Formats: sequence, C-alpha cells, structure tokens
Amino acid sequence: MSATAASKRAAPAAVLISQTVLNRLLADILDGRYAPGARLRFAELQAAYEVGIGTLREALSHLASVGMVEVDANRGYRVAPVSEADLLDVSSLLIEFEQRAILSSIENGDKAWEEAVVVTFHRLSAIESRPRAERAARFKEWVALHRDFHHALVSACGSRWLLHMRGLLYDHMERYRLLSQRHRPQGPGRLAEHEAIKQAALARRGPEAAELLRKQLQWTVDNVRLYAPQFIQPPET
Repeated sequence: MSATAASKRAAPAAVLISQTVLNRLLADILDGRYAPGARLRFAELQAAYEVGIGTLREALSHLASVGMVEVDANRGYRVAPVSEADLLDVSSLLIEFEQRAILSSIENGDKAWEEAVVVTFHRLSAIESRPRAERAARFKEWVALHRDFHHALVSACGSRWLLHMRGLLYDHMERYRLLSQRHRPQGPGRLAEHEAIKQAALARRGPEAAELLRKQLQWTVDNVRLYAPQFIQPPET
C-alpha cells in the first residue's frame, strides 16, 4: 500500500476517534462525572480516554465553542459553571426554540416523520412503562432514548439552524436536569406526558403539542431550582 493510500485510510479513523472522545467527554460532563467548575487536567483525561493531548485539545476546543467548558487562563480548561441565572436563560430560549420547531415540524412532517415519532416513542415507553427499580437501572439508556424521541418530534421543522441552536440548548438544559436528578427523590415515570405529546403531534394539534412541551420543560426548571442548592457549588480553586 502506498503512503498516500495509507494516509487516506488513517484519516477517517482519526476523525472517528476524535468524535468518540468528544462524545464521551460531553456525556461525562452532562451526567456530572466532571462537576461544574472543575478543572480538566490533561493527564487525568489522557488516562480516562486513552488518547493523546492533540485529540483532547480538539475535543475541549469544540466544547469551549459551545459553552460546555471554559478556557482557564494559563491553567487549561474548566467545566462551565452552573447558576440559576444561566438555567433561566437557557430554559427560556429552549422553550421558545422547541415550540417553534414542533409547530413547524407538525406542519411539514411527512409519513417518515410520523414513523420516526412512533418508533422513538415506542422505544422510550418500553423503559418508562417498567417498574421504578428497572427504570433506575436503565437510566443511561433512557437518557439516550429520551433525546431521540424529542429530536424526532422536531426533526421535520425544515430549518437546520433552528435544529442546531435547539440542539445546543438541549444539551445545556440536559446538564441541569441530570445534575439535579442525582439529588431529587425519584418520582413516577413520564410515560403519560410523552404519550400525550406524541398523540398531539401525530394528530397535528400544534398548539397543544407546543404547550405540552413547554409544561414539561418548565417542570424540569422548577425541579432544578428546588434542588439547585445541593449541586451548584463554587468552582474549585
């Protein structure tokens, strides 16, 4: 094999590794493995993800560009802090974008969109209908399926920029929700809420679906604010 051919085959592999590290690091920030304000030390990250500094810098640079981490002058990177003001800012914008996206998606959605909503709801409900203990044991799976369902609902909105901005805000809101999840009592499943959203969307009842999404997001905000004192801490020194 020529050097040129080998280089072409290596490039996609390098991209895959970088994306995998980025996804893992983002997931670990979202679920609180790295606490808000915590320093991200290269030696620890290299050991955790088994990659070089170059790949880590690339991942951290991307996360800084979307506000998940911050550059700490002369000291590397820190996880972005959390605050009530930021929570309210993120949630208000997400509610606005989510409602715009679902209304447009319902207006433009075709048969493929309907099938995506049905399939993602079915997968999510398979966990949400289980007993509490099983739901807790499969929580990470639920997080991924919950994301898939909500993305399917808005996927036919027709605006890539709306989807992009909504996706960024969703991740930031997810961090707040997952952080509070560790401290608040486990409540009943959300199956009825998600089924109501699905039914309204498929029946093309746009205002109803948009209001149901608003209520669900507001419920999350209220719960985060209630339990915020237990996880919003000053950054490490």
